[in-house]
Amino acid sequence: MTDTIVGPVNGHTIVNLLKPLTIPEQAFPAIPEEPPAVVEAVDRPDNPLADWLTVPDVPVLPAWARTPALLKANTVALGRLCWWHTRFHGIRVPKYAVKTVWLASRGFYRATVGLWPTLSAQDHTAAVKALKAQAKLKPEDVDLAVRLQMAHAARTQTRRWRFGAAAVGVAAAALGFYLAPPLLLTGMTGAVVTPLAYLGRGDKTQLLDHGVPPLRVDMSAQQLNDALRAAGLLKSGKGDEDGPKVTCIMGPVRDGRGWAVVFDLPKGGGKTAADVLAKRTTLAAELGVDEIQVVMSRVRAAQGGNASRVSMWVADDDPYLADPIPSPLVKLDRFSVWEPVPFGQDARGNRVAVPVVWQSMFFGGLPRRGKTFTQRLLTAAGLLDPWVRHYVADFKGGQDWMQMRQVAHRLVLGAEDDAIEAFKAMLQELLAEMERRFAILRELPTSVCPEGKLTPYIVEKYKMPFVFFTVDELQECFIAIGDEKERKAVIDDMARIARRGPAAGFISNYASQRPDAESVPTKLREIITIRACTQVTDQTSSDMVLGKGKASMGADASVLSEDHKGVVVLVTGPASFATVKNDLLTTAEFNAMCAKGRAMRKEIGQLTGDAAGDLLTGAEEQGFRVPAIISDVLEVMKHSPRMYTRDLLDRLSNMDEDTYGDYDADRLAKELDQAGVKRTSKQVKIDGVNGAGYQRRDIEGAVPFTG
Repeated sequence: MTDTIVGPVNGHTIVNLLKPLTIPEQAFPAIPEEPPAVVEAVDRPDNPLADWLTVPDVPVLPAWARTPALLKANTVALGRLCWWHTRFHGIRVPKYAVKTVWLASRGFYRATVGLWPTLSAQDHTAAVKALKAQAKLKPEDVDLAVRLQMAHAARTQTRRWRFGAAAVGVAAAALGFYLAPPLLLTGMTGAVVTPLAYLGRGDKTQLLDHGVPPLRVDMSAQQLNDALRAAGLLKSGKGDEDGPKVTCIMGPVRDGRGWAVVFDLPKGGGKTAADVLAKRTTLAAELGVDEIQVVMSRVRAAQGGNASRVSMWVADDDPYLADPIPSPLVKLDRFSVWEPVPFGQDARGNRVAVPVVWQSMFFGGLPRRGKTFTQRLLTAAGLLDPWVRHYVADFKGGQDWMQMRQVAHRLVLGAEDDAIEAFKAMLQELLAEMERRFAILRELPTSVCPEGKLTPYIVEKYKMPFVFFTVDELQECFIAIGDEKERKAVIDDMARIARRGPAAGFISNYASQRPDAESVPTKLREIITIRACTQVTDQTSSDMVLGKGKASMGADASVLSEDHKGVVVLVTGPASFATVKNDLLTTAEFNAMCAKGRAMRKEIGQLTGDAAGDLLTGAEEQGFRVPAIISDVLEVMKHSPRMYTRDLLDRLSNMDEDTYGDYDADRLAKELDQAGVKRTSKQVKIDGVNGAGYQRRDIEGAVPFTG
């Protein structure tokens, strides 16, 4: 075949590899063949040392000690088991003591019955009885009478010294017990009681109760195979023993408060590790546990795995019902957001930290499941870093984020019209700042900005702190914006911040109770890198928060129950997820951290925006006590220079219904007057309409400190 050379291109000859290149055999000299090398195999049949030199394919260490983590886990499990048995039998000591005394008494009775023939010289009694019977037959035999008399004498003498020896022994023992010190007395008592109790035992007598630790799962390889076969992941053979089985790479072994096993599915069955993860609920039912107790994941190639290798951990009980661990952030004086933020711990007790730099976050789930508390953990870490600037919007308008006024550059509370307008202005300010930063980063030399992103040096040198953009109850914002065009514009702005902002130091932190397509559009959700979900009603809702298909991979928040407050399914990557029990950060602790963050920012000149002009905090720092009615009214009027009385009452009730739920116009006016508010006018004009209301400047005039 010809035409194999295509032609010269840029000085190089290109060969058409689609056609075979024919080369004559004479082009290369013949290469002499070498004789095959002789391979000396250790296990050759004629090797007499084969049995000694062949290394068996058996791990050197047992399964429970192959890694330091497994050795530690099983050592801890052994210690916990011993401690459980110590407590189980410890509270039964009185019962065991009574039972021991009873067995010893019965043993003493048996010993006495057994020794009585010896003490009473029964052997001589038999001889006397025989001679008496013979004497009745031959009363005239003198020799017989003499022998009978001698037998009586021997019996009497033997009984005396035997009873005497027993009496001396008992007296000596009693004297020894009386004179012995307590420690020796205890040992002597044990030495006497133990053999007596042993002698008094019966065939079914058991001194100690049989204690079984409360393990709900006693996993074995056979149990695992049965569960997989019932779930349709293993083919059935003629019998369970004849069918295909998994290959256990590790375990099952005790690992912490549960059982761990790593296994490979058999080849030829057409099942993969993904199929096992999708059958989590069925496997849990077959193992006799709740699905929340089963933690499964694929073992990737980087960890020595393959597409059929699964790591499974089954907890003894629900691992997420324990009391939460206080957040370590509370005790820190300062924290750098360049480090992962302490977040919580997983089912096995491993600490979980979340990196926030270059990331965006979304929190979803049902109300009153700890969603806001979880979201505040990451914001709290930013409070302890003075080189973080906070933009916060809480469309619920409650107390959760109110103290961020001490720190936040911009703070929006509520979902009323004025709050929505303030939020739109916040978005425009953020977008302008983002573009300003990118313009600066583009001009910096690569020696200063090697990747076109912020660095610790750039943050402080060019005064470009990280920006935490926190939005809670996001769905309320989209519901409040009635115009579809305006809603789309807000969504586009937030998506731009989440998509492009991370490189400029923008960290988005969104939360919503309703993660459907209307409340939180897919356009915004799908570009979020880190997602967390508290309990939801079904797998569809879980996938809306965590991502499509995550439930089938095992990241399913619908398995959480009402008792799992502060528990989230955390997704940090396409195949990285964990169920986490969050650290506890109370509202009081969060408020204290806000005050700490304010002091840190004032020290380095980074207290800016709304926080720098906050009258209430400024007055409190000067030692003035601001009445609660003044501070609450200023909070709800934050975005309005004037407000009708009816609207003011509605917002106060929404913020704190327990306090302001039964207020009317007269009571509000009376309390504001007592707090020192001097109204310049009882009427206000809004959009050309007059009505009873208040001017914000009149309320601010009652604050003792104004600058």
